[in-house]
Amino acid sequence: MTAERFDCEIQTRFRDINVGGHVDNVEAVRVIDEARIQFFLFADVHGPGAGPGLLHRKPAGVVDLMGAQRVDYHAEMRFVPFRPFLVRLWVPVIGRTSFTVATELRVAADHPPALIAESTFVFWDRTTDASWPISDEVRSDLEKFAGDRVGLR
Repeated sequence: MTAERFDCEIQTRFRDINVGGHVDNVEAVRVIDEARIQFFLFADVHGPGAGPGLLHRKPAGVVDLMGAQRVDYHAEMRFVPFRPFLVRLWVPVIGRTSFTVATELRVAADHPPALIAESTFVFWDRTTDASWPISDEVRSDLEKFAGDRVGLR
C-alpha cells in the first residue's frame, strides 16, 4: 500500500550527542517527536500549501495522547554540522479512537533508515473525559497518508 508521505528535515544540534560522540537515543526520540509535531501541524493534507496539518479537523477539546511507542535503532547516528536528519512519516494503522504513525529517520538521503519507529496516539475528549471516536473527516485525512507498517524487530 502506498499513499502520501510527510518528509521533513530536523537540524542536528550539539545537545543531541553524548560522550560517545554519537546521537543519544533519547535525543533521537526527541527528533522524531519534533517531526511528528510538524506532521500534525503542517502537513499539506489538501494539496501543496493548502493544509494546516494532518489533525486540523480534530475538534477543539480533543487532544492526541501518546499511547505507545516502539523504536528500533539500525545504525549509529553521528553528529555532522549543518546536515539535518531526514524524517519520513505516514499512518499505517487507523483504529476507532487511535492511530499509529510510522517513522523512518535517515542521516542522509542515500542511507537506509538509522531508526524506525511506530507511535500510537489516542484521541481524548477533555470535555467528556473519554476517548473520542475518529470522525469521518479526520479519518479521511489520516487515510491520505496510509501505508504499510515499518519492519520492527
